[in-house]
Amino acid sequence: MADTYYVTTPIYYVNDAPHIGHAYTTIAADVLARYWRSAGRDVRFLTGTDEHGIKIVKAASEKGMTPRELADSVVVHFQKLWDDLEITHDDFIRTSEPRHERRVQEIVRRLVDADQIYLGAYAGWYDEGQEEFVTESTARDNDYASAISGKPLTRYEEPSYFFRLSRWIEPLIKHIEATPGFIRPDARRNEVLSKLKMGVEDLSISRLREKLGNWGVPMPNDETHSVYVWIDALANYYSACGLPRIDDEHDAAAARYWPADVHVIGKDILWFHAVYWPCMLMALDIELPRCVFAHGWWTSEGRKMSKSLGNFISREVIGEICDEYGVDVFRYYLLRTVTFGLDGDFSRDDLRERYNGELANGLGNLLSRTVNMIGRYCDGAVPAPDADVDAVADVRRAAQALTSGADDAMGSCQFHIYLAHLQGLVAATNRFIDATKPFALAKDDTQRSRLATILYTCAEAVRIALLYLAPFMPATARRGLAQLGLDVSEEPLSVASAWGRLPAGAQTDKGAALFPRKT
Repeated sequence: MADTYYVTTPIYYVNDAPHIGHAYTTIAADVLARYWRSAGRDVRFLTGTDEHGIKIVKAASEKGMTPRELADSVVVHFQKLWDDLEITHDDFIRTSEPRHERRVQEIVRRLVDADQIYLGAYAGWYDEGQEEFVTESTARDNDYASAISGKPLTRYEEPSYFFRLSRWIEPLIKHIEATPGFIRPDARRNEVLSKLKMGVEDLSISRLREKLGNWGVPMPNDETHSVYVWIDALANYYSACGLPRIDDEHDAAAARYWPADVHVIGKDILWFHAVYWPCMLMALDIELPRCVFAHGWWTSEGRKMSKSLGNFISREVIGEICDEYGVDVFRYYLLRTVTFGLDGDFSRDDLRERYNGELANGLGNLLSRTVNMIGRYCDGAVPAPDADVDAVADVRRAAQALTSGADDAMGSCQFHIYLAHLQGLVAATNRFIDATKPFALAKDDTQRSRLATILYTCAEAVRIALLYLAPFMPATARRGLAQLGLDVSEEPLSVASAWGRLPAGAQTDKGAALFPRKT
């Protein structure tokens, strides 16, 4: 396993405020970053905002603002939401920053020098919402409307610089076929391969600068053109590492993290990340990212989200949910309720049922039972295990399933599997208490050794569960460990979670319920 780990979100478009889709992607990336940090790896977590393009110019004009003013006004909402959701990004890049713009120009300059870019003319249909040109057949099949937003396509006819994308399609197909984990999940990989094999044309990569009001990155070889927003945007993953070198203070500042381990994205932008981006990198002879993971979309209460229907989960609604349940519960629910990669439905009823069933009645109840029994029977001090109890083996097997399977689950972004193992440990420990009846053994002084082993086993299982819960629910894990008399461990997770690391004599401290039941 490499010592470094580099995870990214898309850089989010600033034409509108953040919502549940942005939060979902960013929380997933944050969980990955937190997990691999706890595993001892040197992690870099990048997010940011995409601020160029025709869509921003038009949105700003409609609001009576300059593109810069619009971007500045929206960026703060993303930054505030990430603070509220306890997102631990190491860098927040804006495509309007000089460190990025200059590197985009250098990337394009190198492509020009390598004869990967040529001047041509474009005539066709353009999806302004996606910042994407579409073929005549695709436009016709969708009644000349966007397949994503449903808004009418725009007809464009203008000179444009083109990237020789078609030159790199065959090498890309070979790479995808030889690297099964490059695009995940498999359904998305198959989708991209199928489309690639139908043939791909060269990519228009510039717009006339006059149409953008001089907003954007000028083409280095022709300042009457601006760099196409997707070329500009995709380069952020590389430019944020201080690459390519351009002799400024940011040069190679995070170069050791390239290539990215995973680009976490929504499935609507898969084509750009799985085709345009790797082809650009191949043309520049730069190592490709290891994985592009495209997750699904959210509906709300069984219907497509819509402000008019009142089921749109905006930044404000996220705040209301977090006020009611806590930030950690919102984080947990998004990644527990649906297989990452599939579409999901956000349901208030399901949130309450999962909260009460898995969290309040599960982990919360287990911690409470354990601390209460240690307080009543051992004066609050974790006892040393002092007897063989056959049933302990079942709990230890459940702990082993969690600890041994965690790396694979996180390595493939299978959060539901990881959390299922965690809940399996909680369930096994609650069954253990029911089977061994420590409350009955406490009445018999001859059973003190057996009781000690049982209570130690419960406390150790809870400790391990909380350590593995921490990437999803950091504040909750801290509070739970404090009730066991422990701090969050600074040791690598594989060391900290070894069975038997809980020190006998640790003084428990019954606190407030981790998950008060909701009615």
